[in-house]
Amino acid sequence: MTGDSAVKGIREIDKDGSIGVISSDTHPPYNRPPLTKDLWKGKPEEKIWRGTDKLNADLFLDTNAESIDADHKRVKDSKGEEYKFDKLLLATGGTPTKLPFGGDNIIYFRTFDDYRHLRDLSKQHNSFAVIGGGFIGSEIAAALAMNGKKVKMIFPDEGICSRIFPSDISSHLNEYYENKGVEILKKETVENADFKNGKAELTLKSGKGVDANAVVAGIGIKPNTTLAASANLKIDNGITVDEYLRTNIPYIYAAGDAANFFNPALGERIRVEHEDNANKMGRHAGEVMAGDEKPYNHLPFFYSDLFELGYEAVGELDSRYETFIDWKEPYQEGVIYYLRDGRVKGVLLWNVWKQVNAARELIAEKGPFKPEDLRGRLPKN
Repeated sequence: MTGDSAVKGIREIDKDGSIGVISSDTHPPYNRPPLTKDLWKGKPEEKIWRGTDKLNADLFLDTNAESIDADHKRVKDSKGEEYKFDKLLLATGGTPTKLPFGGDNIIYFRTFDDYRHLRDLSKQHNSFAVIGGGFIGSEIAAALAMNGKKVKMIFPDEGICSRIFPSDISSHLNEYYENKGVEILKKETVENADFKNGKAELTLKSGKGVDANAVVAGIGIKPNTTLAASANLKIDNGITVDEYLRTNIPYIYAAGDAANFFNPALGERIRVEHEDNANKMGRHAGEVMAGDEKPYNHLPFFYSDLFELGYEAVGELDSRYETFIDWKEPYQEGVIYYLRDGRVKGVLLWNVWKQVNAARELIAEKGPFKPEDLRGRLPKN
């Protein structure tokens, strides 16, 4: 998504310059969120494609960029081909964290091919284990359960998304999912997995065994920085960029999941693995590369659908921060504020819509704020 957005950003300014997109994916750029959301609700697959091929850009698919010769402005791929460039964007994304067992039998959900594989399995089987209780795990478990599948959800924390949600909301989600038919196995880790005759047998740390027809894991990603390292770019929790998304080599840029950038509203460097940042940061990088130099000051938001519940979130959501919950209706509609050192660092809009920009403005305010100062600060629906 970041690469496609960059192409569109370039084309806003430069209609004719040559653009090459090197991608390890076998498919042209597509929207990722529908893979865990809309496609499971009946949205047709053809709606996910982003139309990069219509922008006069050369797509080199199923191709791995292997090294960068920054001095001579060349990229070499794993097939021995070389590509010359004047300016280069690294939108290398991330690779799913994997367990030390199970091999290819475990689906580490990230790509369109992962979606198709899981969709095919869901047509053949009824029982699924989902490892991970975070962003991807919670969405996949909901998607499978909404399609009539028996789902067992396994995670090491006390509750679903407990690393970002306050404990009472996370605990409520456990009950909510159980009422939807999902079996919750909290405070558990998978120690081993055996796959025989089309069935998976998982062994948990507690000694409990879990059977399923298929296993999906969503346990985080690691930013892809190997290519950047080959060009001696600065790496620190991703590829470090300045306000113009330039690396320490000024004609090489980075954006998306793998980029570590400074955000003025938060007053600190962050790395964001969500759609809004991929789209906005990618387009911004393209525009800057094409000559429209301006700082990237966007504070990204992210969103999710969990059965009938939905939320939008801005800034840093960390359950270790002080939180203030302003419900209109408990667990159904409200605003959750995350505070650190008297500043609002993040806002969770729980079934509250059209307040993302207001949340950004609040986060940009220096405060100081006390929790009670925030009651009614952002309107509910």
